[in-house]
Amino acid sequence: MSRAANRSTIFLEEAPIISHRAYPGEQYVLRVRAPRCAGRADPGSFAHLTCDPLLPMRRPLSIMRADRGEGWLEFLYKPIGEGLARLATRQPGETLSLLGPIGRGFAPMEGRPVVLALAGGVGIPPVFFLAERMHARADRSLVVLMGSEVPFPFELGRPGRELTGMPAEASLAVAQLEHWGVPSRLASNAGMQGCYRGHVAALARHWLESLSEDARTRVQVVGCGPHAMLEATARLAQEFELPCQIAVEEFMACGVGGCAGCIVPLHTPGGLMMKRVCVDGPVFDGRELFPPR
Repeated sequence: MSRAANRSTIFLEEAPIISHRAYPGEQYVLRVRAPRCAGRADPGSFAHLTCDPLLPMRRPLSIMRADRGEGWLEFLYKPIGEGLARLATRQPGETLSLLGPIGRGFAPMEGRPVVLALAGGVGIPPVFFLAERMHARADRSLVVLMGSEVPFPFELGRPGRELTGMPAEASLAVAQLEHWGVPSRLASNAGMQGCYRGHVAALARHWLESLSEDARTRVQVVGCGPHAMLEATARLAQEFELPCQIAVEEFMACGVGGCAGCIVPLHTPGGLMMKRVCVDGPVFDGRELFPPR
């Protein structure tokens, strides 16, 4: 997609807050009405929100859900920093200025119909959105593994589908994903019941090791989360010789490629290149973000 084509799908909307719910672990789920953005959003894209009228600089938030028919978007965030702390005080009925959808999302690959999706912390939204969009596709299947050190902001329940290789302690799943027919398991180092005790990439290793070599040739990996988790995800994919797409989260000012404040280095076949997370990403090839050692 060209830069011009990318920008032609970005809309500026006044978005009324529909609901704003607080969850344990200082987590919030915000739903706003923004029909033009909702109509063009894809998993991995984000919106740039004005959190408070007195703070001119917007904040980027990954889109967790989008309903094209009803015209709403949903975001999961933690109020880190002044902007998001002010956003956490906003109430239903108030209006936010929203710019979006922005960025290139995940791109499921031909010949790799099984997607192993890893999500950590506030990196959960793009993966949740991917599950929402993919669950009805007959030509694709998805396995979602989530990690968090605070309680998951979703209803949890017993899994309805077996996943090979899963440790017995990973006994809970996300109810909404199960409703969609997407198998999921959870990981945490916080000792939460029903979660694998360890990092989410380690839980993914259990599943990958349970597959035959032939089955692994059908798998691609996607991930979003903290930097250390993203590197572990990319390294795991390299070890098993799997293609990997990583969604990067970065501080940014303009959000539309003008300020170049969200640059990341990519190790491409043509050499080192500097790319903007906002419009060139936020999804990149894992091998280019974390080149093989």
